Amino acid sequence: MAGPNHGALGSTFKLVRILQALSLLAIIGMAANFISQMIQHNNAPSEVLVGTLSVTCVAVLYCAITYILYIDDILPFLINTGMDGMLLIALVVVAVVVGKPLSYLDCQVIGSSSVSESTYQLGLELKKSFSKEGAKVQYGNWIGASKVTCYETKAIWGLSIALCILFAFSAICSICLWRRSKAVPRKSVDV
Repeated sequence: MAGPNHGALGSTFKLVRILQALSLLAIIGMAANFISQMIQHNNAPSEVLVGTLSVTCVAVLYCAITYILYIDDILPFLINTGMDGMLLIALVVVAVVVGKPLSYLDCQVIGSSSVSESTYQLGLELKKSFSKEGAKVQYGNWIGASKVTCYETKAIWGLSIALCILFAFSAICSICLWRRSKAVPRKSVDV
């Protein structure tokens, strides 16, 4: 299952695709866990997490399909570059939306005595939200519910940023592979 020989560029493309798939699967697992917890409490899940889950599910399918097409040497590199660019834009949106409230949140102080009053207020608000059947859980409230939730959400944010870099890199590799495949082989001149 080595696939075509495109040299270091091809090996880099395959490695980046594998890293993308692993990061996407980690995000899917964490986001799905959060959504499951919200639904168990009869609440509507946060739109931010549902959007994150939607984008990452589509992206992981895309990664799997393009990896298979690459191995079979039938991947259209130019189209792949455009699709990588579109997924890059979608993941930038995910990273910004997920990270906007997180950038101000210090997970270490959640649950400490110095913020006990704000934690108490947050607990009351979450309890009120959970007590209403079908109430929508606000993302900003959810991320500050506990240290574990805060750290897991920061992991989603960090992986989203890493995916932005990986998709930009795979788009660059793909356009280079396309250029290489379109290059006219040089003719040897006999002297």
